[in-house]
Amino acid sequence: MTTPASTEPVTRWFREFGRAPRILGLDIARGLAILGMAGAHVGETPSFDPLDPSTWLDLVHGRSSILFAVLAGVSIALMTGRSEIPDPERMPSIRLQLLGRGAVIFLIGLALEMLGTPIAIILTVYGLLYIAVIPVLRWSPGKLLIASGVLAVTAPAVLALLAALTLYPTGPGIDLVLYGSYPITAWLAFVLGGMALGRLHVERSETAVVALGIGVGLMIVGYGLGLVGAVAGIAGGESFDSAGTPPSGWSDYPDALAAANPGGAVLAAVFGVVPHSGGTAEILGSGGFALVVLAACVLVSGPLRWLLLPLGALGSMPLTAYTAHVVSTALLGGPGGFPSSNAFWAATAIVLLLATSVWSILFGRGPLERLVGRAAAAMAGRPSQNPSRLDP
Repeated sequence: MTTPASTEPVTRWFREFGRAPRILGLDIARGLAILGMAGAHVGETPSFDPLDPSTWLDLVHGRSSILFAVLAGVSIALMTGRSEIPDPERMPSIRLQLLGRGAVIFLIGLALEMLGTPIAIILTVYGLLYIAVIPVLRWSPGKLLIASGVLAVTAPAVLALLAALTLYPTGPGIDLVLYGSYPITAWLAFVLGGMALGRLHVERSETAVVALGIGVGLMIVGYGLGLVGAVAGIAGGESFDSAGTPPSGWSDYPDALAAANPGGAVLAAVFGVVPHSGGTAEILGSGGFALVVLAACVLVSGPLRWLLLPLGALGSMPLTAYTAHVVSTALLGGPGGFPSSNAFWAATAIVLLLATSVWSILFGRGPLERLVGRAAAAMAGRPSQNPSRLDP
């Protein structure tokens, strides 16, 4: 039977979307990350209690953006050679592409911040991370994993100590890079780990199973560390930028330093586990959670392909979907943002799933993904590749 011309794009999309060289499991995970971040921004989520399923929606806080960062690392690996380390002669072009990509994402993040919503926009740091990884693009998976682990274990304590020794300084650059909602050292650990995963054939079931096991192990270690800190009464629930008020100042530094409590700051950094605390416990536990979700998405993307295609379509254009979510929150909620509402969260999810599926069927890659791809190509001085077949 001949397929009617009007339905041919739909049938072709169902048949071809998410096939190699794309990795559908990654798109599904990105879709979950976008919906989770939307829930963290506008949803009603009571405090998490592992014994009460009605509170499990609280898991979207912090963990969704961490999953987004890990997936950024995987995407960078896929864009720069997949499992192969890029050849030296390709490096100038690759560096320029990442520079162009990161700059445009950063500018989109700035534009979204100007809308005045209470949402902590991740895209500014996300854009910087594309640039920050340029020096390590030719590192082996082993080196990437070691660097990720070192950052996860040591960076929070070092930053907390530095903040206390300098009496908790503030400033736009400091808040953006070191002590804000997305401290670049912690988030670089997630990206480096994602890059290693991308180099290790993340699309293979055996890799996904290993990642799943490692993720569970990291969750046990990280959340166990946080539990120990809670039992011991160690405060680790605040971001380092709000961990203390600057004491009297440099004119009386010894007394000010004592009030800053460097030892307490370091302990809080190690045992901090709540979302966006930037603590070692959070990085390990929530990083492990992200690995479990990513691996599970890869494993189910084959048997549940047709059911999960809309979620994959959403994840294939994460920048467009994230931007649409923030803009809709600004338009409907005004400068103060939209009041917490699971109904609005559900409506946002339904609209995003439908809109991105229709766009994917009719046009392929998302509009902002096309813009970023063209910027990267222009920066490198080469023609754009066919974007519909590449991982974002």
